[in-house]
Amino acid sequence: MSGARTTVAETVGEVLVRSGIDAVFGVVGSGNFAVTNAMVASGARYVPARHEGGAATMADAYARMSGGVAALSVHQGCGLTNALTGITEAAKSRTPLVVVTAEATSRRSNFFVDQQALAAAVGAVPMRVEAAEQAAEVAAGAVATARDDRRVVVLNLPLDVQAQPASPGDPGPAPARPSAAALPDDVERLADALRRARRPVFVAGRGARGAGSRAALEGLADRCGALLATSAVAKGLFRGSPWDLDVSGGFATPLAAELISGADLIVGWGCALNMWTMRHGKLIADDAVVVQVDSDADAIGAQRTVTFGVVGDVRAVARATATVLAADAPGYRTAEVRAALAARRRWRDEPFDDGGGAGLVDPRALTIALDDLLPAERIVAVDSGNFMGYPSMFLDVPDEFGFCFTQAFQSVGLGLATAIGAAVARPDRLPVAALGDGGALMGASELETVVRLGLPMVVVVYDDAAYGAEVHHFGPGGHPLDTVRFPETDFAAIARGLGFEAVTVRAVADLDPVRQWLAGPRSAPLLVDAKVTRDQPSWWLEEAFRGH
Repeated sequence: MSGARTTVAETVGEVLVRSGIDAVFGVVGSGNFAVTNAMVASGARYVPARHEGGAATMADAYARMSGGVAALSVHQGCGLTNALTGITEAAKSRTPLVVVTAEATSRRSNFFVDQQALAAAVGAVPMRVEAAEQAAEVAAGAVATARDDRRVVVLNLPLDVQAQPASPGDPGPAPARPSAAALPDDVERLADALRRARRPVFVAGRGARGAGSRAALEGLADRCGALLATSAVAKGLFRGSPWDLDVSGGFATPLAAELISGADLIVGWGCALNMWTMRHGKLIADDAVVVQVDSDADAIGAQRTVTFGVVGDVRAVARATATVLAADAPGYRTAEVRAALAARRRWRDEPFDDGGGAGLVDPRALTIALDDLLPAERIVAVDSGNFMGYPSMFLDVPDEFGFCFTQAFQSVGLGLATAIGAAVARPDRLPVAALGDGGALMGASELETVVRLGLPMVVVVYDDAAYGAEVHHFGPGGHPLDTVRFPETDFAAIARGLGFEAVTVRAVADLDPVRQWLAGPRSAPLLVDAKVTRDQPSWWLEEAFRGH
């Protein structure tokens, strides 16, 4: 650092980067100016957003898609409160994230809020640099906690401490805490359940997205004849396997739902088996054995009753169990099941009556056409709303790092920022943001960020001129819907004003400009303003509202 001394803010910034953070997202104000510059000077990439809420979700998505720890930098008080929805999503998703926030400790300050309490209230871990001599230790500890415990850490930097002199010290990043090995008796119990099963199904979740997990799970599934499914956040994990059922739960295809509900053993691997993934338990047969494997003992049985749990790393448990099984078994992998999956694996294999016409395009036909047009090496981010099932299930992805699903908090408006963070993490893939009209307008400020960063992104707005989920939930009951319906918005004009190329789509035939854009040079991002049909609720909607 330049100058005769290193301050607390500079020390914290340097140590965060030295401890493994390579990217920081944020909005810089007076309180976080010095620490952000220190992170940049130490080698981190800084990505400026237009709103702290967007920055938080970008950092969340970056961490999910990069596999590392990301940082969010915000101003004291209002900077932190602006970011809280994104921080809550990340906390509920157990994303390893360090939120670096200035803090006004004087209650007379207009910026004062109880930031420690705010962090705890949304499920994050509050930490604070109380004195200069502990700055380096606390900063390193924040990264280690985020990484090893997969938690969001809110690191408070009081304004009256930041300018004090402090030494960054010499230690490098703390070594990662080794995963606890599963008990041999637990491994044998799982192996015995697999031996007895005739129709086993594996459901892999967020905890199965680590390196080597797919190979370990497929190896074990081959031994016991298990079919392979995922939760929504792990979509794509088993892409290419002939036994891949894709997503379990509300998004499941009719065939996947039928096969999962027919299982006599369901094993959740790093998966909560919650109401979304198991359709409020409807996908679990009354006599099915249910096992949950998770590195977090507190997660086992937290969402539903299980027959038994195994505490341990997904990859390690799968490998250990495979070595215990004596011989291969056919299990659920019959010729009939294989043929059914070959014919009906995807939602696009299910017949439907195209409801397009009169200037509106059927979202199924639209998304199937986009799936055919867009390159296979893509990374898809989806916002929340009535439309979300279409891009989630009709757009294929190459693997589990091709789908970024920030839906643990079920907030509308995170989709565009999610796509930006994912795109920064994976510049080798075409980023695709799928938004509803409500979410697109909530996050519209970040359209400028897409242009400024030069991201070759495709933004698809499914515009039904409403909060469609509420329309289809309350409309059948005869309720007035004026509060959730809006005039049609010209998203193409908005996007062009910010530097996008744009096309308005009212029929599949209107997609030819997308083909032309994909042919190159892609010098500006593309927004597809799709005016979609408005009389059809998504198939997953009924399940979604059962959870309210």
